[in-house]
Amino acid sequence: MQNNLSKEELKDIIQWDVKNWKNALPFWDAHFAVKEGMKVLALGEREGGMSLYFAKKGCEVVCSDYNEMPTETQTMHNRYAVSNQIEYKQIDMRKIDIPDASFDVVVFKSVIGALGNKADQDEAIKEIYRVLKPGGAFLFAENALGSKFHQFLRKKFVKWGERWRYVTKTDLKEWGTPFSKSFIKSYGSIALFGRSEKQRSTLGSADIVFSPLTPKNLRYIYFGVFIK
Repeated sequence: MQNNLSKEELKDIIQWDVKNWKNALPFWDAHFAVKEGMKVLALGEREGGMSLYFAKKGCEVVCSDYNEMPTETQTMHNRYAVSNQIEYKQIDMRKIDIPDASFDVVVFKSVIGALGNKADQDEAIKEIYRVLKPGGAFLFAENALGSKFHQFLRKKFVKWGERWRYVTKTDLKEWGTPFSKSFIKSYGSIALFGRSEKQRSTLGSADIVFSPLTPKNLRYIYFGVFIK
């Protein structure tokens, strides 16, 4: 589906560092077939990008966030005429107030790090597993710990960099254990160094070359598909 998305659509779905983070979409598609009518829970959806993506695929989406949803989110969904497929709900991902086995897909992008500690992250993964149907998929794109240089720049320039808990390969191995299948890809080397979206876009083009040359454990994004 990614090839059918316009630049404006990709910007509204991915929001920032689009050239690198958009690579989650074909990775997800390669490992799990999303079908029209599937029920999707999108977590940490203040901007509503993942909800837009899955609503455009014909899914029934619960667009959720820890805080009350901004009116701008529904306005954006209205612009794409998908609001009739989306329900808005306030949800704490550490304790999802939804029955077991309710969703075909649970998805988030750059969310779990905001919990700030591994204990809360572990609880969130358990809840995601619980609300997934057997055979359902947990799809995610998340900030990886990255290199020492990535870590330094985040602490210096990102206002939440010190309180964000970045994900490691060990975390993913542990979180994937209860699932029947897991697929992980790391991506991104230099686009993180851009201080504006224009700079990140230019560096994202260069990452097409540089990312494959960078050791996997030094890349700054993880894409994942965990199948229950």
